[in-house]
Amino acid sequence: MKILVVEDDPRIATVVRRTLTEAGYAVDVETTAPGAMATFDTGGHDLVLLDLMLPGSPGGGMDVCRHIRSTTEDIPVLMLTALGTKRNVVDGLDAGADDYLVKPFHLVELLARVRALLRRSPHAQPSVLRAQGVTLDPATRSAARGERTIALSAKEFAVLEYLMRNAGTVVSSSELIDHAWDSNYDGFSNVVQTYIRYLRKKLTLPGEKEVIQTHRGSGYSIDADR
Repeated sequence: MKILVVEDDPRIATVVRRTLTEAGYAVDVETTAPGAMATFDTGGHDLVLLDLMLPGSPGGGMDVCRHIRSTTEDIPVLMLTALGTKRNVVDGLDAGADDYLVKPFHLVELLARVRALLRRSPHAQPSVLRAQGVTLDPATRSAARGERTIALSAKEFAVLEYLMRNAGTVVSSSELIDHAWDSNYDGFSNVVQTYIRYLRKKLTLPGEKEVIQTHRGSGYSIDADR
């Protein structure tokens, strides 16, 4: 899952990015309203965390939120701001935000609201993902195959989560990079092959059926349960 963080305070942006990355999300950060709109338009984001006080546009974050809503109603927007009066909250929600968190905030609450918004997204899958005997719980960041618990790194979890959310569909390497790595990644697509190898080693013991299928020249897939 990829999140766009729009925050012009470098300290807050750094802390939020680190917290979300450690939780397994891919994160892009923008510090201005025009930059946020341009990055959002590149696509691939599942959630936007949006500060109100932004340079580069008369309406700041409100302009960004309206721009997002002119494009789609499906991607949740969580406003993060020090402007916490009732009027500010109402204005933010009327501009198209789905939730509002006033600074200073606790990071555990931020993560809880992120999880809640992603669950309520129109494209959200069931809270616990299941396919081919594998169970994945994004809320607890836990994975298992049958009764066997599987320890995954944050990036391994992100790759497996995207494959399971798209079970039954072939996912290309570039699509996995778009959703599991942030936009600053400029490496090669063989990083996906490396993480697929890591996942296969953890998911499949000798004698077990392979969970992740390779489609040469196209990408990877996990069969959906019938």
